[in-house]
Amino acid sequence: MLFDLAAKAEIRKKQRSCLKMNHAVFPRTGDTQTVYLKKVITNPNIQVGEYTIYNDFVNDPVLFEKNNVLYQYPVNHDKLIIGKFCSIACGAKFIFNSANHTLHSLSTYPFPIFFEEWGLERKEVASAWDNKGDIIIGNDVWIGYEAVILAGVSIGDGAIVGTRAVVTKDVPPYTIVGGVPAKPIRRRFDEATVARMLELQWWNWPDERIRKTIPAIQSGNLEILTQC
Repeated sequence: MLFDLAAKAEIRKKQRSCLKMNHAVFPRTGDTQTVYLKKVITNPNIQVGEYTIYNDFVNDPVLFEKNNVLYQYPVNHDKLIIGKFCSIACGAKFIFNSANHTLHSLSTYPFPIFFEEWGLERKEVASAWDNKGDIIIGNDVWIGYEAVILAGVSIGDGAIVGTRAVVTKDVPPYTIVGGVPAKPIRRRFDEATVARMLELQWWNWPDERIRKTIPAIQSGNLEILTQC
């Protein structure tokens, strides 16, 4: 038994060592707190786009599925979909439907979960909670430190979620939200600029084209970006 535990520990150590050397997982040399999130996802109900990053200076960022995606039980089949070029800060949490208790019952006690105790049908276990749907995060979204995104929420392209915000409702594209519950603070750009950015969808361009337009993106020069 002790041998098995030691062997498993050694395997995990070697796997972790390989990950540290794999720049497809860790995009910055010597930085093991930041990962390309897509490279560490194994759950088929979690989809992440290219270049989306997650940083964690408290826990191992490779364990994002375990530490940050909560109550996503297979019985519910709900999905977490995250777009490209998103920036997710340390401790951000995505809380799924199984964390809920149904409000349609006369009691919030989750009787269907304890079907064996109460002689209920196992197939009805999901009736213990209200199913609000998937969590969908657009492209180029910045989610701040310890923010919480609840089930059924969609966050539009280019949006920003403030530190420790609790997002209970959809967030429009290029909108900054914050607070508990999260509320709009302001739009990042005027309507015409937002419309043009959503039309361009630079995050879907080939890597080489993006590389050439980084100066325009960084300087906020939409006119040059449009011409590229």
